[in-house]
Amino acid sequence: MLTLTFSAYDLTSIRFAFSPLREVSASIHALCTPAGRMLHLPWFKQVRPKLTADLAPLLDLIPGGAYIPDFLCPIPTSSTPDLAGELATLRALPDEVIRGDLDRMTSWPTCGPLQGTAIELYENPAPALDRLADAIEAYWNTAIAPHWPRMRSLLEGDLLYRARQLAEQGPAGVFADMHPAIRWEDRRLRLEQRPEELSRALNGEGLLLIASVFVWPSLFHRTDSPGQPIITYPVRAIATLWERGTAPAPDALAAVIGRSRALLLAELDTPASTTDLSRRTGLAPASVSEQLTLLLSAGLVSKHRVGRAMLYVRTPRAHALLES
Repeated sequence: MLTLTFSAYDLTSIRFAFSPLREVSASIHALCTPAGRMLHLPWFKQVRPKLTADLAPLLDLIPGGAYIPDFLCPIPTSSTPDLAGELATLRALPDEVIRGDLDRMTSWPTCGPLQGTAIELYENPAPALDRLADAIEAYWNTAIAPHWPRMRSLLEGDLLYRARQLAEQGPAGVFADMHPAIRWEDRRLRLEQRPEELSRALNGEGLLLIASVFVWPSLFHRTDSPGQPIITYPVRAIATLWERGTAPAPDALAAVIGRSRALLLAELDTPASTTDLSRRTGLAPASVSEQLTLLLSAGLVSKHRVGRAMLYVRTPRAHALLES
């Protein structure tokens, strides 16, 4: 078990983000280790037939072992970065950073010796990084870009939810439903996924929490000193990501406020954008926007901007209506 002890300052230095490049790494790891990832089966079936030899450079670096090189899981510079910015950072990494991460990779018993692209990166990092970035971009366009609007909406919704939990309930609220392996007790975060007993007292480093689609059902973490500890956790409501069709509207509430508005309230268990709600309910985007405006005026939903997205969420008044 790992135990992180927070100072008073660290309690105010918890931040949230997601990372497109981290999703690339996590998705390839999922493709290599599909056991226990049934929620992603629709994605596996869509993506596997489309993958080509272009994936080989990434498989050399993410063979499915316990370690993924840190340079493929960058620390987000904002809460909602884009892939282009992260690839630019990747291309500019110093040689010693690349070689240091690859040295750590070889020290993991499940990874084995360096292969193919990993050897090229170690021997001549700059040109090999350019080829790696091109391979990542090609993989992204094939495997993730068609699904990214839905994924991004889910990730942005999670950031909004966690920020609200932190504001209203403090760290206990943030970690209460994050993952079964995470427990919060008396300014201490306990991570039960670590097999060995380790402890670390934070001294102003804070904690970065990164929501991820493809890390489910597990966790990624980098918590060794020095540096800011990072935990990548599964995004909420991931079971809705690959769903198709409409959810049933609560009949009693639909009779009072109308089927479309009741349907939208039922879907807003997690924050969502107009586009995402249209996809999930089958309603036209213009209709969703119109109904949300009415629900907003009635105090049944609230809206919040996260990055470039405007997300809607149910208010306590709407919760009470749905539960009555």
